[in-house]
Amino acid sequence: MAIAICDTYAMQDFRYIDDVETWLDPMSYEEFWREIKPFCLVLEYRSVCDAKIETGQVPREDILFGLKMMACRELSRRHKLTRRPSTPWLKLVD
Repeated sequence: MAIAICDTYAMQDFRYIDDVETWLDPMSYEEFWREIKPFCLVLEYRSVCDAKIETGQVPREDILFGLKMMACRELSRRHKLTRRPSTPWLKLVD
């Protein structure tokens, strides 16, 4: 079962999917739950995630990886984000 995790409003400004990934990447499990709260994301209940970790059904790293993927996907869709354009290196020659 999933639930929308909400607070007042989100402060983070994302321009690209890469920005979301960069923001999420260094977060620990505890930081993740605290930081995503303002975004009202529809995610699995934390109690369910905690129970799966405590019973050894799923390692914490796997749960966190999945949660980050779900958060990135939802934020990217909500804000209609795309990947940062890759620009080829150019060399100007006189």
